[in-house]
Amino acid sequence: MSKQEDFNWDNFETKGFGEGYSKAEREQMAAMYENTLGEITEKEVIKGTVVGVNDKDVIINIGFKSDGLVPLSEFRDLDGIKPGDTVEVFIEEQENALGQLILSRKKAKIVRAWQDIEDALEHDNVIEGLVKRRTKGGLIVDIYGVEAFLPGSQIDVKPIRDFDIYVGKKMEVKVVKINHANDNVVVSHKVLIEKDLEKQKAEILNNLEKGQVLEGVIKNMTNFGVFIDLGGVDGLLHITDISWGRINHPEEVLQLDQKVQIVVLDFDDDKKRISLGMKQLTAHPWDSLASSLEIGSRVKGKIVNVADYGAFLELAPGVEGLIHVSEMSWSQHLRNPADFVKVGDEIEAVVLTLDKDDRKMSLGIKQLTEDPWTKNDMGTKYAVGSKHTGVVRNLTNFGLFLELEEGIDGLVHVSDLSWTKKIKHPSEFVKVGDELAVAVLELDVDNRRLALGHKQLEENPWDTFEGVFPIGSEHKCTVVSKNDKGAVLELPYGLEGFATVKNLEKEDGSQVEVGESLDFKVTEFSKDDKRIVLSHTAMFREEAKPAKKEAKKKSDSGSASTTSAPAEKSTLGDLDALTQLKEQMEGKK
Repeated sequence: MSKQEDFNWDNFETKGFGEGYSKAEREQMAAMYENTLGEITEKEVIKGTVVGVNDKDVIINIGFKSDGLVPLSEFRDLDGIKPGDTVEVFIEEQENALGQLILSRKKAKIVRAWQDIEDALEHDNVIEGLVKRRTKGGLIVDIYGVEAFLPGSQIDVKPIRDFDIYVGKKMEVKVVKINHANDNVVVSHKVLIEKDLEKQKAEILNNLEKGQVLEGVIKNMTNFGVFIDLGGVDGLLHITDISWGRINHPEEVLQLDQKVQIVVLDFDDDKKRISLGMKQLTAHPWDSLASSLEIGSRVKGKIVNVADYGAFLELAPGVEGLIHVSEMSWSQHLRNPADFVKVGDEIEAVVLTLDKDDRKMSLGIKQLTEDPWTKNDMGTKYAVGSKHTGVVRNLTNFGLFLELEEGIDGLVHVSDLSWTKKIKHPSEFVKVGDELAVAVLELDVDNRRLALGHKQLEENPWDTFEGVFPIGSEHKCTVVSKNDKGAVLELPYGLEGFATVKNLEKEDGSQVEVGESLDFKVTEFSKDDKRIVLSHTAMFREEAKPAKKEAKKKSDSGSASTTSAPAEKSTLGDLDALTQLKEQMEGKK
């Protein structure tokens, strides 16, 4: 029998795994196999070794009875993954329905990231992150693959106006808050800067002295000044200390984030308030004024401010003079300075006062023209009796001031406005701004006084009225008003008369009332006082004795009539006849 025929195929061929082994051998082999496998727990991160890579998956051995598969896409952040590499994976399931071990590198990274973030918060570690994008109120920073929120107020110690400049850049941050419920992480870059600034701030404050020159960055602007960052310490540069010249807002000469040289002017004991100056780094412009500048000098400048009392003329930045409104015109009636100048005007002026020690100067512009009161033709131009037309500038209780030309004003007394009307206040006759014709009554050049009159442009009608309203003449009058003393009467030719209460009694014993037109008799006439007193009662109550005396006088003078006759009522014809008679008499003279 050959050797092939002697071979026992039944002992060699098996029908299944483990057959051909005794029970004891199988148990021994299983125990040896189990000792080669590690214990694993689901939902934990564990290290594994890459044992194979294909087009779709990465095969990873974690020391379990079977290898796990992880999609190749989860290794995109690693270049050239190859067998033998060690990676961390997350165990999702030890064995799914197909008996496969389910692993995830993506989840492993997330779990590890949160562990690192919590560790950074606990131990105050500094983390480097990548700014991914801008969001409302701040930035989104990638730390360990987790998106964290960096508020705008936590980016820097100074206000940030453009968040976009940080996008795509790496930035060191610290974790300041974790919200596990919403998986939110808040980080800060400002806290890192503040620590460095604390040392710098302490050093600056310890060495701070008045007069010290420092460099700072403008961090904020207001209408009253700018706040300057001196390196963790803020100081105020007031608008008045920016420039020797006048500025309306700091933005006219400065801008945000600008580096500037400043000098420490003052600070409080705690050094919490620091006053800074910029103009103090240069000499005061008053110190460099020309020595030839003196009272009477003519200067040129620009109007930089207009107030109610005057305007300020800037001769050079920091050198200003006040032009009081009274020095803008020879007119005695002060007006608003805005009527003469406006901001930005470039004008010429005369120096009136100059105090270089106190750095004060007053100027005038009316001095550029001749004082009208000192002109040679003043005496002849405004001679007594000359006629002029002026503008009413001001009204008072006693009269009005009339401007004949700029700088030449005259007074028209209320009594010189009308021959016939009794004017109590000039406003009854004219108003401010009206033109009024006048005649010169009096001129005093030395005292700059000019008395004017309006009624003097016409002859005094009271010379004629004396013959129209003689005592005893009768006239039709209308009662205009009444009071406890008597009544005001409207007479012919626009005149007014007066009747006492006892002279208002009618023949039937009643009183004359307002609005009635009755006959009145003149009882008193005063040309100088422009007063006419009348009586209605005298119309029916004649005294006998005066009538007899009047009759006797007429008899002695050869009058044809020997009895007293009532006076005839005046008419417009009487007034014309008297005027003609007067003109004839003046012609004979």
